[in-house]
Order: sequence, then C-alpha cells, then structure tokens
Amino acid sequence: MDFSSTALRVLRQVAESGSFTAAASRLGYTQSAVSRQAVALERSAGAVLFERRPDGVRLTPAGLTLLRHARTILDSVAAAESDLTGSASQSELVRVGLFMSAGAVILPTALTRLAAASPQVTVTTREGTTPALIRALRAGSIDIAMLTSRPPHRPSDGESPRLHIDAVEDTELLVGVPAAGVFAGRASVHIDELVDAPWIATPSSNSEPLLGVWPGLPGRPRIVHTARDWLTKLELVASGFGVTTVPSRMSSVLPSGVRLLHVDGVPPEVRRVLVARLPGRPTPGISAVTRALASTA
Repeated sequence: MDFSSTALRVLRQVAESGSFTAAASRLGYTQSAVSRQAVALERSAGAVLFERRPDGVRLTPAGLTLLRHARTILDSVAAAESDLTGSASQSELVRVGLFMSAGAVILPTALTRLAAASPQVTVTTREGTTPALIRALRAGSIDIAMLTSRPPHRPSDGESPRLHIDAVEDTELLVGVPAAGVFAGRASVHIDELVDAPWIATPSSNSEPLLGVWPGLPGRPRIVHTARDWLTKLELVASGFGVTTVPSRMSSVLPSGVRLLHVDGVPPEVRRVLVARLPGRPTPGISAVTRALASTA
C-alpha cells in the first residue's frame, strides 16, 4: 500500500466535513481533485473507504481503520516539520471544539483557570454543532470536544472505538422572549402559545440539527430569521423580532431586553454537557484542559 500525505489529509477532511464538496473547500482543492484522491486512496487500500449517501459521505469500517492510522501519520509529519524548521515549542497545544453557547459562558473562565494552573498549555478553539465536532474529533482535527446531548443521553455516535466521555453538567432549555412583548412579566409560557410564534433559528442542513426552535413543537415552525451568531439572535429577540430557545446557563449574559421562560405543557428539555476525547491515555495538556472545562461548567 502506498498512501501519500495529501491523500491522508483528504481522508481526514472528508471524515470531518461529511462531504467531498466541503472537504475540497476547506483544503483549497477542486471537488474533482478530492474525488480523484478518494478513488486513488481506495485503489491503493484495496477496499471501499467512503460510503456515498444522499446526505453526504461517511467512512466505512475500513475507512475508519485507515483514519486511525492517518491521524498518527499526519501528527508525525507535523512534528517532523516543526523539528526541521526549528519551530517546535516547549508548550503543548490542545485543540478544543465547543458547542456554540459554550463560548460565551464557559470558555473565558476555563481559559483563565487554565492559564493560572497550567501556563505551559496553549489552547486553540473552534465552534460547531455536536455532530460536526464529533466528526472533527474522529478525524483528529481537534483533541477535545465539548458537546451537548438530550435524553436518553445515549453515546454520541455509534462508531468504534467508543469515545471517552465525561458528563459535567445538566442544563434546562428555556425560551428567550422580548421583555416588553406579549409575554412580558411572565415566568412561563404554554407550548400551545408557541405554535404560531415567530422563531429565530440557526441554519440547519440534512446532517445538522435545527437549533433555536422548541423541540417537538407541533406543526411547522414559523422561522422569520436565521443566524448562527448568538449575539445576533439575542439582539433580535431583545428588539421584539421573534423568540428562540436558550440554555438556562446563558442567563448571565443575556441582553437587558431578553427574558427566559419555562415551557409548560411538555416535559422539561434537559441538555447534558459532555467533554469527549478519543480513547486512550490523554496527554498532560488534554487532562489539564479537560479539568478546566469541567470545573467551569
């Protein structure tokens, strides 16, 4: 078998992105170039590595096996480049992925604690949905993923080997409404009152969940605005242009014009905050970052 580092990078990026098109965009290649690399990789491996599906691309069991080795190979190549160029650092780099509300209420405090306890650890972060972060963790693009799950809190994916997951917090999902709107002065709202409400949601796709609309809302939600940025969503709520779901942990960072209400008529929606990593013995830096995130949550 003869695998080039370029082909292994394509494998890793397809695993993370979930499609050839997205992988090509992130790598700066054309889609046809990525497809050719994928075909060549399968030919060299003598096995089908990619499962082409209507909603994207997933790695087959053979592809996941090769991915585990690709992570090790690409990390070794990166380390060799650092040694040869003299850019190797005494600090340990830990790459962290976080669900989108964690950046506002968990990350700053966690980084402050980490800087005091383990100044030799350097952290880079990226945001994403739980499915995207799991793909990035599997692909080796991040070292730690801070995720959320909803009941019954099954394992985050069915791939092997199982991720090492620690549960660090449970938080209730609430509805953010304008302080001066029709729900002013209330502590709760019935689910039936939300059926025709104007919703502010995060854009979704076939492979990513719809966020911002109450889960299981009867009928088709009336989505009036979509935005990935939390500040945009909350300011739209504060200005009276719609409502959105908000984890209770974000109560400390809300704009003054937003109020959080419990939803009556349905069971509480509880989200569990998880810290995940690949199985095996973690490095000292990964352990330090995990402690900082868990203690903050």
